[in-house]
Amino acid sequence: MNGAFRILQTVVAPLRGVRRVGPRVADRIALRTARLSSPATAFVSQPEPRSYGEAAHGVQMLAGNYLVRGNIYQKPDTAPWDVVNLGADQRVALHGFAWLDDVVAVDTPQAREKAQEWVFDWLDRYGRGRGDGWSPDLAGRRVVRWINHAILILHRADSAQSNLFFKSLSHQAHFLRKRWKSARVGLPRFEALAGLAYCGLALEGQGHLLQPALRALGRECAKEIDGDGGIASRNPEELMEIFTLLSWTNQAASDQGQDVDTEILLALERIAPAIRALRLGDGHMVQFNGGSAGVAERVDQALADAGIRSPANIGGVMGYSRIAAAGTVVVMDTAKMPEGVQAQNAHAGVLSFEMSSGRQPVLVNMGPARGYSGAIRAAAKATAAHNATVVDGKSSARFVNADHNLQWVEVPEVVGVQKEDNEHGQALLAQHDGFSQSHGLVHSRQLAVVHSGDEVQGEERFFCETTAHRVRFGRKCDANRSMKIETHFRVHPDVDVELGLNGAVASIRLQTGEIWLLRAMGGELELRDTIFIEQGRLKPRATQEIVVTGLVVDYEGGISWTLTRSA
Repeated sequence: MNGAFRILQTVVAPLRGVRRVGPRVADRIALRTARLSSPATAFVSQPEPRSYGEAAHGVQMLAGNYLVRGNIYQKPDTAPWDVVNLGADQRVALHGFAWLDDVVAVDTPQAREKAQEWVFDWLDRYGRGRGDGWSPDLAGRRVVRWINHAILILHRADSAQSNLFFKSLSHQAHFLRKRWKSARVGLPRFEALAGLAYCGLALEGQGHLLQPALRALGRECAKEIDGDGGIASRNPEELMEIFTLLSWTNQAASDQGQDVDTEILLALERIAPAIRALRLGDGHMVQFNGGSAGVAERVDQALADAGIRSPANIGGVMGYSRIAAAGTVVVMDTAKMPEGVQAQNAHAGVLSFEMSSGRQPVLVNMGPARGYSGAIRAAAKATAAHNATVVDGKSSARFVNADHNLQWVEVPEVVGVQKEDNEHGQALLAQHDGFSQSHGLVHSRQLAVVHSGDEVQGEERFFCETTAHRVRFGRKCDANRSMKIETHFRVHPDVDVELGLNGAVASIRLQTGEIWLLRAMGGELELRDTIFIEQGRLKPRATQEIVVTGLVVDYEGGISWTLTRSA
């Protein structure tokens, strides 16, 4: 049997390699055939820039400052693709040109010249199919930015550069026509199809690409956007990106009098109230399952451009529950973690929450650590990087192979939630079994916001539900039959926090001068230094967290806490 197994492994292992290499080979073949297509020589009409960037990020890039595995790498007068030691994800993402939005936003002659220089440098180096930038999602992302900023790119360009630019766009359009189906389901496939639709709309002689692209985009909308406007990855930032791409495509088609697939319009109508439900009071997206907060102004612009005024989904969406009163907003993760390929960016944040008061974020999760070292990326996925409770210092879900082919193990299998709305306020009662396999404990969390918005109440309860749970607990507990639990309250970097009354209360002061007081029963308060990761910044922001420590004794225990707005 063992010999047969070794023989089988010998045969199967190369086949696995073929499956990995196969898409790359198909991409190269599609590129070669795309070069045989007739290139466009002009735009149907002058493209309107629709993508918006952040000038601060563009300034850093123009100065040659890059984040490389958590360290700042300074290399002025260097093309982005010449920066060494970038992580694979960072290196590949540069070829998608989303950063072009940020450089253009700087809006100086020098910035415009550099943007133009880098586009044509990329064409010289990689335009014939070399490098990491030839996957359908990257090509789609790239052509959308190039078309959006085409006026700038072609400003004072000579005829040879102009011909090269249009020839490349045509080749990328036909590459997308051949290969969009190979893009991963979700945001990558939406990027590929949006890019194909853009080419069909904008490029002279490529109009035959448009309607097939719009129909395919409509089918993806019907299949991947659920009835509440959510997506399988449960990543709020990805949902926002999909919404933005669909809105841009709809606007560009409408401007040219082209009919848009009805499913695209219906998807926009479903997503808009979902986006609103997943925003805190300052307009940023909540940070769960690999999604960053994004740029509030960009979210505002996308919603305004879509022209859909539907209010936020009451109670939440996509497995996130929302309770709010008088400007106090709480959003909690109350569903199972994403599964399959969608789990790559997931975080162990079940039952974690974020909170804002007015337009000020108060409690926020650490955020995704894209561009940082493997150790920081792993730490950002842990339960302790969220406003959540850990048992014995362990996360509610654990993973292996953090850098490549990440796989989650011992994830919460049962997650439930109930919502109550009465004369006192709104409340959520949720629980998960993520600690049952490791420690024999079920975690129940109750959050409530009173109608005045002046108080948020919380209760963390842990208990053994079955005899098997008690056995596991007995193996893990100490000699006193107790086990430590810690509830983390991670404050936003713009918030000041200090302990008072000999550590009995934590005072959280917002920039507006508003003060929230955290008190806990059944636990001790401690202040710890930590970080908040804001995408686009070259360094993590220093902040603090309040950690409340309690005990589970003889199969049951918990912590009760209140956040009260001081008069």
